[in-house]
Amino acid sequence: MHTRRQILVNMASVLLAGALSVIAVATQAENASLQSGAQHGAALIMVEQQGCIYCARWNAEIAPIYPKTPEGHFAPLRRIDLHDPRPDDLTFDGPLVITPTFVLTIDGQETARIEGYGGDELFWAMLTVTLRNHSDFAAYMIDEKQ
Repeated sequence: MHTRRQILVNMASVLLAGALSVIAVATQAENASLQSGAQHGAALIMVEQQGCIYCARWNAEIAPIYPKTPEGHFAPLRRIDLHDPRPDDLTFDGPLVITPTFVLTIDGQETARIEGYGGDELFWAMLTVTLRNHSDFAAYMIDEKQ
């Protein structure tokens, strides 16, 4: 007979395996999107850390579809860990403290950021406003439709 602890460990293992497979698929799509989006100079930098429940929610709810969206094509996702040294090719306007933080960069320079994750609808709304106000996303969308 399984103890409560064994059952919880088994459940956690199953959930972790599922989350890792979602992240692996999303990472492949993100890499392809990074290559296609490089021509615009825009990127969405996701600052995350291990154990962040809101990062995990974003990974489950948004990561699989983000690279397939116009936003994902325009500003491909790039991930960095909060505790790792900052990449030399990125310049941030202030400290990175909250995870997840989504930093819109143009040619490696921060132009705007979204701190936290409050669900998919709020994320998409905030990202749309951020892209429209701090990049040439609107012009990109017009070009894509022609």
